Amino acid sequence: MEAFRRFEQAGWEERAAGYDRLLGRITARVVDPLLDAAGVPAGSHVVDAADLRAGNRFLDVACGSGEASARAAERGARPVGVDLSAAMVGLARSRFPAIDFRQASAEALPFAAASFDAVAGNFLLHHLAEPQVAVAECARVLAPGGRLALSVWDLPERARFVGVLVDAVAEVGAAPPADLPPGPSFFRYAESGALIDLLHAAGLTGARSTTVAFTQRLASADELWDGLIDGTVRTSATVLAQPADVRAAIRAAFNRLTTPYTDADGLAIAVSAVIASGAAPPA
Repeated sequence: MEAFRRFEQAGWEERAAGYDRLLGRITARVVDPLLDAAGVPAGSHVVDAADLRAGNRFLDVACGSGEASARAAERGARPVGVDLSAAMVGLARSRFPAIDFRQASAEALPFAAASFDAVAGNFLLHHLAEPQVAVAECARVLAPGGRLALSVWDLPERARFVGVLVDAVAEVGAAPPADLPPGPSFFRYAESGALIDLLHAAGLTGARSTTVAFTQRLASADELWDGLIDGTVRTSATVLAQPADVRAAIRAAFNRLTTPYTDADGLAIAVSAVIASGAAPPA
């Protein structure tokens, strides 16, 4: 588990900017429904801190480039964003300097119990060595009645923007490199009921889930390929570790699999995510 944790952290130190170029744009489209699920009320931007109402403390776990924190602030919440990657924290601070961003592990949050009224993790779980530990930590820092919301990518057959590369690697039969530490299945929590079970195991109640689906337009298959290679850790490690002929075969399969999504304006490809949320028991 520790080896996988170090691998993920090192990978995101290198790929923060690459992630922000494409994947960050896509994950940002899931932020508003995620905040809705976490119970962060919609509202106008708060200018004067004295106007902040009670009960709007928000924790953005695995904040990445800071989009969820920024949207929560626009809704009138008081956000804190945490990420294991110092590069990601630096990127978030540069984009949103007025927001409190800190380097911290989701599996050991540096906050007292009941510190936040809402917590969210946007595409957090598949980057963790021990997802159940992180969810328990998120539940611990929730105030009574507060909600935790989590998003994960849907199964590859529905989340085609990642599925085309997953399928291309499988078609070619490319194996992960021997030095890639084992980690949780990338799509484990996309399975029916898996996120709900995870929330219940952490002691949360009233768990519910929904699917968010949309079409992402891109200039070309090249833009998608570059975005996935430059903005992922495990997936890119598998592809880049292959011999040149295997990489070429993966790319050829990828090009063929993206053909049905290509039109005169570029690429229009399906994105699908699962969002689940649950509440801390009342006091």
